[in-house]
Amino acid sequence: MEDEKYEQDVEQVDLSSIDDEDLTEEQMNKLVLKAQEESRLHRKELIPTKRIPKWFIWMLSITLVLSTVAGLFQVFSIPAIDFLMTSAKLSQEEDISIYKESVVVVVSEDGKGTGFSISKDGIILTNYHVIENKESIYVVFPEDGRFEATVLETFEDIDVAVLKIEGSHFPSLTLAENPKIEKDDAITFIGNPLSFKGIVNEGTILAPLKLADWQAEVMMIQAPVYRGNSGSPVFNKAGEVIGIVFATLNHNEYGKVGLFIPIDLYYDKLK
Repeated sequence: MEDEKYEQDVEQVDLSSIDDEDLTEEQMNKLVLKAQEESRLHRKELIPTKRIPKWFIWMLSITLVLSTVAGLFQVFSIPAIDFLMTSAKLSQEEDISIYKESVVVVVSEDGKGTGFSISKDGIILTNYHVIENKESIYVVFPEDGRFEATVLETFEDIDVAVLKIEGSHFPSLTLAENPKIEKDDAITFIGNPLSFKGIVNEGTILAPLKLADWQAEVMMIQAPVYRGNSGSPVFNKAGEVIGIVFATLNHNEYGKVGLFIPIDLYYDKLK
């Protein structure tokens, strides 16, 4: 039995900030491009001034660009540029772009996480710790907008919550039935880490893990899981949801890993 302490990653934000402060990849790219353009215009203004050495102009321009980019990364605490580059690349795939339509931001009065639609009539899965003790809960679809949600059912022992929103014809994902999960299998997952929405990333299956305070085994993945990824759907190669991201953990053998709840545990609860 493993006794490592795992961390449940819920992004802490203001409820009112979901529309104004969360930046998509496209908006992030625009900010960087804008900084580069401002730097280019600034450099253009300085070039005709013969009294300023060229090396100083280049140094100033580079400093402006680097300081702008560094400032952005400091604000959003992005560990590496690969984080966004991988998501941008994967998002170009037609299947992935369709899956993203069903992944929602779950917003409460003091935090946010991820969830995903599993039926056209408004059933949403997320982590229990994302909505625990929350008085107001909303889900925000990428295309369909914001909806007030009610808690339909909770399974605290596997950290799963089922939400319900009013409406119909929502996009939805397919849950795998009796999925075969093996070491080194490739997976993808979609979530709302840090201050971004709809970020796609990939990883590999490591091994099952028995947590000290859990009766059932969870799965470890080698993948870039960050705050706000709680509730992210994990996909197999067939595009079926095989699990739900709920935490990270510093493992003795593998280092920092992501953890997901196998979808079979959710089926077991329904039975």
